[in-house]
Amino acid sequence: MFGMGRKPPQAESGAARGDLIRDGSDATFMKDVIEASREVPVIVDFWATWCGPCKTLGPALEAAVTAAKGKVRLIKIDVDRNQQIAAQLRVQSIPTVYAFWQGQPVDGFQGAIPGSEIKKFIDRLTALAGDGGLGEALDAADAMLAEGAAVDAAETFAAILGEEPENARAFAGLARAWIAAGELDRAEAFLATAKGAVAKAAEVEAVRAQIDLARQAAKAGPVSELQAAVAADPANHQARYDLALALHATGKVEAAVDELLELFRRDRDWNDGAAKAQLLKIFDALKPTDPIVLKGRRRLGSMILA
Repeated sequence: MFGMGRKPPQAESGAARGDLIRDGSDATFMKDVIEASREVPVIVDFWATWCGPCKTLGPALEAAVTAAKGKVRLIKIDVDRNQQIAAQLRVQSIPTVYAFWQGQPVDGFQGAIPGSEIKKFIDRLTALAGDGGLGEALDAADAMLAEGAAVDAAETFAAILGEEPENARAFAGLARAWIAAGELDRAEAFLATAKGAVAKAAEVEAVRAQIDLARQAAKAGPVSELQAAVAADPANHQARYDLALALHATGKVEAAVDELLELFRRDRDWNDGAAKAQLLKIFDALKPTDPIVLKGRRRLGSMILA
């Protein structure tokens, strides 16, 4: 699978070694990854010295992890030296990257990806670690929003932005409050004012996904009719896709994810990969720790690697 039997010398990293970035192994995986991920998200980079794309991805990952300033860690595993854990995680090509949180894989990707995508990947993980400083106020605003007090939440998020204008979580929260109040256009216009790091933050990307999903909901058809169409012809991919949209529009998010995963299983390339794109949009609109996201990403990852 990876050039079995090879024992190449360990490649040296240009990034500083230590608590943030380390070489891992079969023997240390439990300590370095599973146990450590109970405190902070841990990224695992499966690589090899003979892998060309790894030479591009590795340094970019290390730079991004260093920039995150301790909110995530990186464990690099040479697949030629550590074939057991690579086999257990069904790593079939490299580079392959997994992210672990609370002892479980929560995200991942294959191949070398652009720096912008690496940043989004790490932003999703750093969101798991929470915020400092105004964290309690942000938590309180989130609770207000969850309880339906959109106006109170909006006022709190606005006050936080008055203290920290570049607080991405507060910026996204204010937009979410307007979405909850049914003011999609206002939320979308507000997002258009985002600049710099805020515009690219995972929280803001999540709100954009929520707006897209909300607009889709307005066009969704009757669930019962679409369920009947899928039952009559399970290979009717358009009907299944429309059913997923309709289910999501009625608040049945997990059922919508199930239908999209089934569509991906049947034909991952249908309509230019529409099932995967819609799944990622739903995942992006939810919190990274949401059970629907964790379960859905694991199932999707298993299908991709199958």
